[in-house]
Amino acid sequence: MKQLLSLTALGLALCLGSAHAADTDAAAPTKQQSKMATCNKEATGMKGDERKGFMKTCLSNKPATQQAKMKSCNADATGKKGDERKAFMSECLKK
Repeated sequence: MKQLLSLTALGLALCLGSAHAADTDAAAPTKQQSKMATCNKEATGMKGDERKGFMKTCLSNKPATQQAKMKSCNADATGKKGDERKAFMSECLKK
């Protein structure tokens, strides 16, 4: 009887521990999930191979190539002209 009671208590403790771990995981995004969200925002406006290449570079730990940065900044600078665009591109490419 004591063994059965001990096993039941152990099973209950394991179930409660698993439920708590699941709640904790759902509340806080992982580092990879955060990185994915950031890269998705930065890839707005890109399509096809351009987006695929950008996402691959963005999600890896390697810094973006100058060409990828230029494409991204260029897309973000849509609608800006003259000195405003020049200043924006300068700041964007420094990041």
